[in-house]
Amino acid sequence: MSRLISVLLLLAVALGVPVPAGAVAGVGRPALDLDGMTIPELQALMDRGRLSSVRLTRAYLDRIRTVDRKVHAVLALDPTALAQAAASDLRRRTGHTRGPLDGIPILLKDNIDTRRLTTTAGSRALLAAPPRADATLVRRLRAAGAVILGKANLSEWANFRSTNATSGWSGVGLQTNNPYVLDRNPCGSSSGSGAGVAAALAQVAIGTETDGSIVCPAGATGVVGHKPTLGLVSRTGIAPISAEQDTAGPMARNVVDVAITLSVLQGRDPADPATSASPDDQPSDYARLLRPGALRGARIGVWRQAGADPDVDRIVSRSVATLRSRGATVVEVEIPYREEVNAAEFPALLTEFARDLPAYLAGRPGVPHTIAELVEFNRRDPVELSRFGQELFEQALTAPGTDDPTYQRQRATATSLARRSIDETMAAHDLDAIVSPTNGPAWRTTYGSGDEGFLLSSSGPAAVSGYPNITVPAGYAGELPIGLSFFSARWADATVLALAAAYESANPVRRPPRFLPTT
Repeated sequence: MSRLISVLLLLAVALGVPVPAGAVAGVGRPALDLDGMTIPELQALMDRGRLSSVRLTRAYLDRIRTVDRKVHAVLALDPTALAQAAASDLRRRTGHTRGPLDGIPILLKDNIDTRRLTTTAGSRALLAAPPRADATLVRRLRAAGAVILGKANLSEWANFRSTNATSGWSGVGLQTNNPYVLDRNPCGSSSGSGAGVAAALAQVAIGTETDGSIVCPAGATGVVGHKPTLGLVSRTGIAPISAEQDTAGPMARNVVDVAITLSVLQGRDPADPATSASPDDQPSDYARLLRPGALRGARIGVWRQAGADPDVDRIVSRSVATLRSRGATVVEVEIPYREEVNAAEFPALLTEFARDLPAYLAGRPGVPHTIAELVEFNRRDPVELSRFGQELFEQALTAPGTDDPTYQRQRATATSLARRSIDETMAAHDLDAIVSPTNGPAWRTTYGSGDEGFLLSSSGPAAVSGYPNITVPAGYAGELPIGLSFFSARWADATVLALAAAYESANPVRRPPRFLPTT
């Protein structure tokens, strides 16, 4: 019977039929549950000689080659991935393992520089020679022994090209699909990172966020995504929108993997001034601080945003009951200053984009070095403007400079009021964190009118303030995942990770995607 099952599985793989993540890896040998296993579980197997990084990496590469034809989450594979894995296995055999990420396969959002792979930000204008050096965070991953599998698709230019952009589309990778229901959108600019992790194409992926681009795709694809405090992780070598809000962060199928990865990613970088503000006593190992009882005695505010969707309301109410059942005190809150922050944020981002993107492009050989050159490239290219325009690029051409008093007032207003919205709410109710729905049900992907099915988001306060925010799977609207976000004060990354892990333990709802064509 086992031989028959193996033959059927091999036939399914050959035909491109999605099969359970563990089944592909387990043909002809003990099953390897790619979807369910955590990094600590994988490391325990490798320490006992029951698993190698080469086998694990090959399993993910095989899954990418079969399953990703439906999801389109991966732009490029690193041809050295198996060699990286073999080097990890040699370190383990000789007693030189570098830590919990050694031998673990990771995908990078394709706005993060890699010296061996072209970094495109999704734009055909950047299909040139690879960057001269790895981004700082990539150097940290390599130093920790991680296996860089390849690059994940994204919403082109991190969704900052058009007012009618469709999330998950880029000129290089075209459309990433939501693995739960393939005609639904994966949300946010880290779409390939979220969809890739959800489809078990990597153990971890790295995304980036300016406002919602980690937490929204994580919520919409049923995974965990952590947007760190701004300054915790270096941005050097990442194609930017704004140095005032951008940050990179980890995405995985569980909180412990996110915590392990964040511990490696974080650190000061002289080339990124924001990292100099990181406190000396910031934890170095977030995974060690995770404990099932973290909710007991915690005070948590719930910002319901009720009325947008009945399934979201149901999931939030059930989540509140779960939090209380684990000993947390939950109080109802509203977040102030949202209209003022929203009004100031976008024009400030336009000015910062006009400043920060050309500074990044100046270090890339053989590509356009100004936004005006990008605009002209897009006008000539047969693909780039085939789905939507470049209105934001064109607006950036006439945006005021950073010495403009109006801009300075807008940025000061956006940042200060966003910080006050969290700080004052937490102080008024003596809170440890605030929870809110991360996303509504994923909408059908269409072109011409942008993300017209987008219902709600809670990313703004933490994104604009630069405070930490993590989303955890909370439930399902039919087949579509809904996430619950935990955000808190500046540098409280350990707090939100611990609370999110305790909630995840109390509410283990995540299930693998079924790659349904539609609902």
